[in-house]
Amino acid sequence: MTQPSSCSATPLMAALRGESSDRRCIWIMRQAGRYLPEYMAVRERVSFRDLCRTPELVCEVTLQPIQRFGLDAAILFSDILTPLEPMGAQFDFTDGGPRLARPLRSEADIAALQVIDPRQELAFVAEGIRLIKAALPTTPLLGFGGAPFTLAAYLIEGGGSQNYQQLKTLLFSRPELAEALLSKLADQVADHLLMQIEAGVDAVQIFDSWAGILSVADHERFALPYLQTIIDRLAPTRVPRILFTRGGLPYLDRLQATGAEVLALDWTMDLATVAARFPGQALQGNLDPLALFGSEAEIRRRAEAICRAGDTAAGHVFNLGHGILPETPIAAVETLVQTVQSYRPESA
Repeated sequence: MTQPSSCSATPLMAALRGESSDRRCIWIMRQAGRYLPEYMAVRERVSFRDLCRTPELVCEVTLQPIQRFGLDAAILFSDILTPLEPMGAQFDFTDGGPRLARPLRSEADIAALQVIDPRQELAFVAEGIRLIKAALPTTPLLGFGGAPFTLAAYLIEGGGSQNYQQLKTLLFSRPELAEALLSKLADQVADHLLMQIEAGVDAVQIFDSWAGILSVADHERFALPYLQTIIDRLAPTRVPRILFTRGGLPYLDRLQATGAEVLALDWTMDLATVAARFPGQALQGNLDPLALFGSEAEIRRRAEAICRAGDTAAGHVFNLGHGILPETPIAAVETLVQTVQSYRPESA
């Protein structure tokens, strides 16, 4: 069990625990990134890979959106693929997204992937966390990891995909081999998140960006058990666990049953409907990232509607329904943060 942090009494942490708070809190998926000029100034000096592996720079860019917008939580700057390199899969990061030179396609490829000790091989992540916590002692810091299915998709496809042909070919022709890979990844992600918790993060989010391509039956076989492994292994820490599955509406009952303290919703789900369906469940979300390209009045209208829906949940943290886009106007983010943080429930 971890010791309570200095952030445990903040409104954001209360909301993540499903408790009422005196105001609505907000953080933004990918809040440290390419839409920020100060981030791009750092990237002019260093590659993405080197940035992720340099604790001082990780700290610098993690702090940037907090300093600019006054968001209610920081999220560790890293990448869901970071644990895969020491396992034996080094991705190249380009403007077109991450690419793996030799995707995993055979039994030998999957057997060669080794579960590693992140405390040794990824010590730079823990050091980055310690630096951030020293710089932001009263602001909650979120850690994160990729869900096993999403990581497997990257490993098998070799990067992004439009139809996931290689991935689904493996699922449907060699399911036992896919399950061996997923089990290995579940162990690795759990270890990685436990290391982040030991280093000082106040909550963790598991990102399953690609599981929405699965049928309900396939999700139950190839995604859910491995999420459950991670959720269960983190339970003794008592650190809030946020579970985000893009396109997760068909699986929502089973995702809620994992025991994750917070369900993060994409913009295709009605937040009030989900809150009514799961009384006592803390929720996160769920503005469409492209709404930030609308007018100031429309951003305010949509943000306030989501906040009102969030009033019906046990706890609600405002966020986007997926990551912020690089072209997002700074003024739009300023409008969003001001609107959410100034919102008060009618009954307050």
